[in-house]
Amino acid sequence: MSDQHDETDRETGEDFLDGNVLGGELSAVFVRDLTGAYGRCGGCGHDGPVPAVRVWTAGPGIVARCQGCDHVLLRLVQTDTHLMLDASGFAEIRWPLE
Repeated sequence: MSDQHDETDRETGEDFLDGNVLGGELSAVFVRDLTGAYGRCGGCGHDGPVPAVRVWTAGPGIVARCQGCDHVLLRLVQTDTHLMLDASGFAEIRWPLE
């Protein structure tokens, strides 16, 4: 991971860091088991355990859809050079802290 860089937004004058700071902050999320998580659909608001979503694996990637409204919650595609995750269909994903 490269060093974090401080910068100032030209329009607001507020200080911000570059995206490298996310590596540390999100490392606790991306090591957690998704089968223990709960999610809320961005389409209909259905809230429930992630293992209850419907998943298709026959295409070029994995697609997860809401059991309430069929809204696409998550797409995961692996190519020869990249692993791509689009979880924009979830309004939120949360893990209980034990």
